[in-house]
Amino acid sequence: MSYGTIYFAGGCFWGTEHFFKGVDGVVSTMPGYANGTLDNPSYEQVYTDSTGHAETVQVIYDPARVPLGKLVRLFFASIDPLALNRQGHDVGTRYRTGIFYTDPSERAVIEAEFARQEQRLGQYPVTELQPLQSFWPAEERHRDYLGKNTSGYCHLPLRAFKYLRLYQDLELLLGDEKDPVARQAQTAALLQERMGFFWTGFYQVQGDELVLGPFQGPVACFRIARGRGVCGTAFEKKRTIVVPDVEEFPGHIACSSLSRSEIVVPVVRDGAVRAVLDIDSTSVGFFDKTDAVWLEMVAEIV
Repeated sequence: MSYGTIYFAGGCFWGTEHFFKGVDGVVSTMPGYANGTLDNPSYEQVYTDSTGHAETVQVIYDPARVPLGKLVRLFFASIDPLALNRQGHDVGTRYRTGIFYTDPSERAVIEAEFARQEQRLGQYPVTELQPLQSFWPAEERHRDYLGKNTSGYCHLPLRAFKYLRLYQDLELLLGDEKDPVARQAQTAALLQERMGFFWTGFYQVQGDELVLGPFQGPVACFRIARGRGVCGTAFEKKRTIVVPDVEEFPGHIACSSLSRSEIVVPVVRDGAVRAVLDIDSTSVGFFDKTDAVWLEMVAEIV
């Protein structure tokens, strides 16, 4: 059996290693220091930002279970690809993001994912893409740090780990089912079960209207016109809309007075919006860019 190896710099390596340990098909991980000027550096030396190293995780994976392109896509979902030399509360060149490869033939696969991110973000990621020059394993105390210290610091939001599990389980659940309504029904049920949202569901595009489809939660509006409310705006603009406070959104349609914040993600096929995924919370400011990136990936599966 032939395994692949790739190196991800995603900020603090504690969180990045823990994230990839949860990816199905990953065989092993090792935190370390990559592409610096000093041989076998210590954590304390790298921390000064004077050695040029990036905190990096070596990921060994089974390409029959998780192809490289999917690994890179998951990596981008775990970072802020527009943040230069910082991730979360951590700042410094050691926390820069990067993908380092050892096989030149892999570059084209990785570049394709960079292009996907550029299309999604509207600008090219500041994440480095370089051949691996050097990699030095980190000290034992840093290996599987969050597995050994469950309450330890992690720059990744806890919600990202929940979405990772949900995303992988959803792929298996939907499998090769062809019926779009069946796929939407199962997706709404799994999202509601795992994430505990107030309302989770789909609206189908019919002409210039959105018509209520499979959902989980209290009764909702039957039809929404293109451009009306949050759902109609996401349909019209063909992009994800995150609303921290629905009462401040112009033309908001109040299907329930209990809904306080909302995220709507278009479901696109063959370049056209076919449906929207609508999720509501009873808390103001509940949704953020973590929800946006993962729910966009969910919509791609659907």
